[in-house]
Amino acid sequence: MNKNIALQKLHSILFFLLACFNLWAQDSTPEESKQINIVYGANFTKNEAEYPGASIFSKDEKQVQFEHQGADLWCDIAIFYQHQNKLKAIGNIRLQQGDSVKMTSGKMEYNGNLKLAKAYENVVLENTDMTLKTDTLRLDREKQEAFYQDFGTVIDSTNTLTSEIGKYYMETKKYQFLDSVHVQNPEYTLDSEQLDYYTSSKNAYMYGPSTIKGKSYKIYCERGFYDTKVESGYGIKNTRIDYNDRIIQGDSVYFNKAREFASATNNIVVTDTINNGIIRAHYAEVYKAKDSLFATKRAVSISVMEKDSLYMHGDTLMITGKPEERILRAFRNAKFYKKDLSGKCDSIHSEQKTGITQLIRTPILWNGENQMTGDSIHLISNLKTEKLDSLKVLNNAFIISQDTIGKTGYNQAKGKDLFGKFEENELKTIDLVKNTEVIYYMYNDDDELIGINKTICSEIRITMANNDVEDLIFKVEPDGTIFPEIDLPENSRKLKGFIWRGEERILTKDDIFDEDDNNIKLVTIQGIDNPIDIDAEEEERSKNQGDPINRNLSNKKATKPKNTKIKKQQ
Repeated sequence: MNKNIALQKLHSILFFLLACFNLWAQDSTPEESKQINIVYGANFTKNEAEYPGASIFSKDEKQVQFEHQGADLWCDIAIFYQHQNKLKAIGNIRLQQGDSVKMTSGKMEYNGNLKLAKAYENVVLENTDMTLKTDTLRLDREKQEAFYQDFGTVIDSTNTLTSEIGKYYMETKKYQFLDSVHVQNPEYTLDSEQLDYYTSSKNAYMYGPSTIKGKSYKIYCERGFYDTKVESGYGIKNTRIDYNDRIIQGDSVYFNKAREFASATNNIVVTDTINNGIIRAHYAEVYKAKDSLFATKRAVSISVMEKDSLYMHGDTLMITGKPEERILRAFRNAKFYKKDLSGKCDSIHSEQKTGITQLIRTPILWNGENQMTGDSIHLISNLKTEKLDSLKVLNNAFIISQDTIGKTGYNQAKGKDLFGKFEENELKTIDLVKNTEVIYYMYNDDDELIGINKTICSEIRITMANNDVEDLIFKVEPDGTIFPEIDLPENSRKLKGFIWRGEERILTKDDIFDEDDNNIKLVTIQGIDNPIDIDAEEEERSKNQGDPINRNLSNKKATKPKNTKIKKQQ
């Protein structure tokens, strides 16, 4: 008999015996059923010197094939340690688990007892939702998890994601990326320290410093959610959005590109990067298409005027218009404060294009010690210098200041209208016109009262110095008398319409807020100190199939998440 023919027969007998052994193993005990099965052995050899105790199989026309508990493996060469239930596969490896998971690589080690595969060289893991590429990948078939720690790339229908370390949970179709996470999309990029990503929903959960850069926005947060399909999400820790010439910061910030909308809750700061203005509040909304901002809950607008900030408050603040044409409105219980100038009214309307700020309904203005009232009050700014230029008090203009020396009386002036002029943001002259009247306490150089001046005329000019009356000039047929104090009764020392409101005067920027503003209870933002159970949240999102964003997460229970820690393995 030819020697080659004899060897071939020997190989066939050995292969038959191995096949019979595997068939016997399949009918044996549960422990024995874990054995890796040979489906196609092709060429069989042994090399005790290099691979003691191993059976070596190599391909012929077909690749070598093994099967183990629902998975098939093909390769060019297999070094099979049957007693240890392990094998090493080399060359053109393909591991197929049902119809859903396919992995290819250049080399692989497989432990049948642990159902654990370690693949090397151009590893590609594919399922219906994504493709994972890396140099080394561990696949745990028992836990249905895959893990890499030497950089990997994941590609799905929406995004390309890369990271140094990654873990894939096949049952939930979730990735956990760690270290230098990068998401590339035609519309935006996302970089994060740690990212949990669901391949079915394309939802991303960010942990640690994370930045999203879109074509018209930039988001930074240290804990947040992002729907990568529609570019919508929220941040709940140290969040900032650069959006349409505004910077939005708050404890919880929500963003939706399609609606061109952003909102924020708790400790909000919205900065106008063009006009150097700031809005602070505990709730705010920004509408990009309308170029508008809505703010409430202790809302205040802060603008800088020559190193002196102007604080404006209302129950509700609204800013509309393009940067050079912004209009600010403060509704209900409106107040403002700046050094030496403050006021209150029902509402405020401030228009940047004209430089006019209107105090509407029962307005009152304080300039230093001087109280001014009228049916309406206008403050006009110089558009070039952005300093206060002039003042108008229209209809029933009335000025009152307490007599600073005697401390018992009040200096008063009234007329139909009042027109004031500012120099370097300080009120210098006041003109009262039509049916003007004055009551003024006059003193000598020793601060001794010499009389009370009571005059009527058609027009009065008052010159100011350091926000106090310096001089009075009566114009057009004045008719007045200086009365000794004893000769002027108390009831004649006040002009008709006199109302002193000194106790309401706004002396500091904190005085613009009332008791309700200072006692606001902030919304509880969940998930900052304790991580969110994102698996449960993701399941809830898939059930609802609606707007996936809970802006403040106030209805979510903060619990420890499943599988949130990834440790680098050796």
